[in-house]
Amino acid sequence: MTESQDPNTPVELRASDADRERAAERLREAAADGRITMDELEERVDAVYSARTHAELRLLIRDLAAPDVPVSAPAAPKPAEVIPTRKSRRRSLVVMSGLDRRGRWVVPGRFSVFAFWGGAQLDLREAVLTERETVIRVDAVMSGIEIIVPKDAVVLVEGSGVLGVFAEAASTDVPPPGAPVIRIVGISFWAGVSVTRTPTYVPKKQRRALADAATEDRPALESVERDT
Repeated sequence: MTESQDPNTPVELRASDADRERAAERLREAAADGRITMDELEERVDAVYSARTHAELRLLIRDLAAPDVPVSAPAAPKPAEVIPTRKSRRRSLVVMSGLDRRGRWVVPGRFSVFAFWGGAQLDLREAVLTERETVIRVDAVMSGIEIIVPKDAVVLVEGSGVLGVFAEAASTDVPPPGAPVIRIVGISFWAGVSVTRTPTYVPKKQRRALADAATEDRPALESVERDT
């Protein structure tokens, strides 16, 4: 026979995806402030996304906040939009390797990439955006990341560079009413994150020229288009 659970035993609240994202954000802010090292950031962020309860999350950030401060109150669930394709991943880890996401792939409302000594390309031109506003968190350490966004999207680049750069090839086109919003945040440490706008497929050589132009803060878009 199995023993019945004591009804007086406290029940640990389960953590939601939003709780884990808030805890990871606090860790990234601590790394940007120099309170934890990049090695600690990688180790703790990985543990955060594996945590199941609020107690496990509090344990990972207890030295970064005042005692007895919960990660958050349990959030009320909201209905998710049904997307007719395979289930999406909320985060990707790139360590001394590469990541290439293109074509028709599902992008959740919050998507994060952590790259260490690696490279990544996120092509959103044909991607399925599940929410009106998509937040992409990019944390790059000695890496190179390229994000290709649709020409008709509203793009907000809000990342911070620590001996690194977040470069955007600005667009002169006015997005149409109801255009999707893509917000790109994160930290670039000895790394480069470039955001480019290309309405159709562009060969890799020309995409690299666009990214280099954005990094050097010089307009080379017209010269690249003349070569096509």
